[in-house]
Amino acid sequence: ILETLDPALEPIMLKQTFKQGGNIVIKIGDNVIPYHHDFKFFLTTKLPNPHYAPEASVKVTLLNFTITLEGLEDQLLGITVAKERPDLEETKNSLVVSNARMAAQLKDIESQILKL
Repeated sequence: ILETLDPALEPIMLKQTFKQGGNIVIKIGDNVIPYHHDFKFFLTTKLPNPHYAPEASVKVTLLNFTITLEGLEDQLLGITVAKERPDLEETKNSLVVSNARMAAQLKDIESQILKL
């Protein structure tokens, strides 16, 4: 698919269903068709890093299945550490949170310095 989505897909992405004659249906274009609650809609793309408009992105869940060997190693190491050494995993998580908090503090301090 391209980086824009056909507007005709909007009722599917938003699950705009309604009851008609006791059945759940969905209107796609001029057609009203039966809708099953287990229906799943998947779109794929060959684009390496697609960017969709924000209004399209909020209607769907985007998954990036592109993976590198290094990324896979990092994921497997993280899973292994979490299973074998939960204390290290907890320490890592607290360090990540602390690092994010300190980065925000640094940004605030830099802004204050620039205002002086």
